[in-house]
Amino acid sequence: MDSNKLKDQLQTEVDTAFLYDSIAAIQSDDNLTRVLRGLSEIEKGHAKQMLDKVLTFDPNYKMPLPSGRAKFQLKLGKYFGYTSIISSLSSTEKQFAVNAIKNKIESGEKPTGFEHNHLNIIEAVNNNAALNVSGSFLSKFESRHKSVGGNALRAAVLGSNDGLVSNMSLVMGVAGAAVSNNTILLTGIAGLLAGAISMALGEWLSVQSSRELNQRQIDLETEELEASPEEEKKELILLYQAKGMNIEEAKKLAEKAFENPQTAIDAIITEELGIDKEELGGSAWEAAIASFVLFSIGAIIPLYPFMFLDGKNAILLSVGSSVVGLFGIGAAITLLTGKSIMFSGLRQVSFGLAAAAVTYGIGSLIGVSLAG
Repeated sequence: MDSNKLKDQLQTEVDTAFLYDSIAAIQSDDNLTRVLRGLSEIEKGHAKQMLDKVLTFDPNYKMPLPSGRAKFQLKLGKYFGYTSIISSLSSTEKQFAVNAIKNKIESGEKPTGFEHNHLNIIEAVNNNAALNVSGSFLSKFESRHKSVGGNALRAAVLGSNDGLVSNMSLVMGVAGAAVSNNTILLTGIAGLLAGAISMALGEWLSVQSSRELNQRQIDLETEELEASPEEEKKELILLYQAKGMNIEEAKKLAEKAFENPQTAIDAIITEELGIDKEELGGSAWEAAIASFVLFSIGAIIPLYPFMFLDGKNAILLSVGSSVVGLFGIGAAITLLTGKSIMFSGLRQVSFGLAAAAVTYGIGSLIGVSLAG
């Protein structure tokens, strides 16, 4: 690694420690102050290690002061709220974790499972209502524990919407070319099956990959618990403090968790990884089947009129049915967004009709060209 890159990383460590200290100084909650100062001390230790590396290239190099950028960021926080600073620190911790894992893999070293701990701690600080920052708290970090109902509703809405819009666009494009009903049906059914299978496969891979990643993280944490139990306990105490416990309560709960290996790893999995050990992210097959069915339901809406009507009558009924379906999907989206049903429904209809109009126009041009 060249000296300039090392110096940049050193400056980042110094700035991060400076911002942790600065935000800790305005806290009225003793627990958050201790956590933030603890993170600052850790970053100062990292800076010292980084400086030692820099000195091998440049023996006269001195520990840098906080950069003008960090000081300017802190001044902006005083006027516009400290949310952006906490967000920046979270992003920095995430990048630190990614780089640490990447460097270990490149050097042939096995990741320990501790690389994301600082990110977990600062996220816990973000979600602590005692944090003295003006404005809203970080909404960019979603809670790891989303409700099952919310996820199911979101999957249902998005799956059926994808099926309806994609197949409506496909069917209108083919209908615009003035081909026979049999051709439209064949194309629509092919689009339904191709889309549903693709969605199901994508969902299966997504959920299965998530399950495998979660299991890998659990395995790493289990190995590290066996190798460094005291280090893990310290991280757990910091996490408990970041969530609002005083130091005595945090230590007591961590000690209780570490009475035996099973409760210790369960606490680590829950608090540090945010993983439901029993589900590991849900069933891949259930997700795949649900995606297939929901996409198919949406895709059949613009297609079914061509099963018993033809020509303009089939097209009008297809468009009318799709409008009803799109409005219903838009209305369902309001359960997630809180927007007006009329606004959301009409917006969904307008987007769907715009897509169908474009493909119908393209189909018409192609049909005329082929006929000519």
